[in-house]
Amino acid sequence: MLRQGLLEILSEVWPTILISSVIIISLRVTYIFKNKEKFILYRELLAFFFIIYVLCLFYVVTFQDVGWSTSNYIPFKEMFRYSIGSRLFIKNVLGNIVLFIPYGFFVSYLLDLKKKRSAFPLILLVSVSIEITQLVIGRVFDIDDILLNSLGGMIGFTFYRSLDFINERLPEVLKKPIIYNIIVIIIITLFTLYMLNMIEIGV
Repeated sequence: MLRQGLLEILSEVWPTILISSVIIISLRVTYIFKNKEKFILYRELLAFFFIIYVLCLFYVVTFQDVGWSTSNYIPFKEMFRYSIGSRLFIKNVLGNIVLFIPYGFFVSYLLDLKKKRSAFPLILLVSVSIEITQLVIGRVFDIDDILLNSLGGMIGFTFYRSLDFINERLPEVLKKPIIYNIIVIIIITLFTLYMLNMIEIGV
């Protein structure tokens, strides 16, 4: 179900991603050469994939059809309607959590956030702005989505802090950019193979 959902999103936004990628990469490469900055592959890749994530997030929260639903202003009302493990539970509860895990991770990484009180307001701000925007454009406002998005974002923050904790205790030889480059490339490769259905990973 996860792969199918991701493929549906990518099938809709790939033209935007392609055009944005050409613009972003060409400008970034030009900037690096012009200013003679040091090129660190894993940092550039992570920043690039954050932009791709934002484009996909924009599509999910503004274009996906939710005409069957109504606005909800009562906390926990909607999320407890679904049977645990059901398709709607996976889509509306787990989906909203998973949706914001990358945001919590990327924001914490890019800003090097160390404390929850620094990450949480940023995560909450974006989630609230999404729900208000959805209400204004004729979709629905759901306070449960804010709660679930915030939980997902904080999971992303916790994941980043865990990696940061491990990184601080690694020997210096393992902190070289080449090691991080290899790790990021492996992760991207595995994700690509997963999306292409060339490997079997349980969902």
